[in-house]
Amino acid sequence: MRLFSLRGKVALVTGASRGLGRAMAMGLAEAGAHVVLAARDKQRLLAVAEEIKAQGGRADCLAFDLTNEAAVISAIPEVMGRHGRLDILVNNAGICLWQPLLESSLEGWRKTFDVNLTASYLLAREAARPMLRQGKGSIINVGSYVARVGREKLQAYVASKHGVVGLTKSLAAELGARGVRCNTICPGYFLTDMAEPVSTNAALQECVRSHISLGRWGSPEELQGAAVFLASDASSYVNGHTLMVDGGVSEILCLPVPVV
Repeated sequence: MRLFSLRGKVALVTGASRGLGRAMAMGLAEAGAHVVLAARDKQRLLAVAEEIKAQGGRADCLAFDLTNEAAVISAIPEVMGRHGRLDILVNNAGICLWQPLLESSLEGWRKTFDVNLTASYLLAREAARPMLRQGKGSIINVGSYVARVGREKLQAYVASKHGVVGLTKSLAAELGARGVRCNTICPGYFLTDMAEPVSTNAALQECVRSHISLGRWGSPEELQGAAVFLASDASSYVNGHTLMVDGGVSEILCLPVPVV
């Protein structure tokens, strides 16, 4: 298990106040990392930090808005000032706007890209500076199963998540030889706040479930293993990879009714 240990490491996780970000932050802390929890809502962050500490982990909070360029750029120096190093960056925060194409707006498109892609680029750029000085680091971008397939009424979300995968590959190509790896985790259907437009509708939830080859929705805690793996030396020769954690929904055609 030494390969999976994160003791002595410092990790910054965005969107850590709830859902998948909270779960991954708790997983990294359990593996030994000191986790800096980032999101807009400081009170929610403090609650997650207390959960981590209650379980014997270490965490502190950094509240900022991912659409604020200056705040995003200053986040990494703040972490460095507090801890003197940064070993792991998890770009998890994201938003999802459900809009038919003809009712969609450029404002919504821009905001989605600002949060889902531009902030990830800026944080990765700034995190790469100390990581390259250290000669080692792991950047984990969080995409989505829609980075591999399409979905209706999600133009900005689908396009931004495809962009996350492209960003990852470019970073991996440029930074890998200098010890900084970059990979993407692409979650499928998890029971989180973001999925509520579907998960709170019994008929829609069942429709989705019937198309997942594992036959169920994911629990946020099931993303912890993937995050710890990509953050740790267990994945020391993994770079530029897209790890699908989606119950098979992007790989396997599952029909809810028999066709033969």
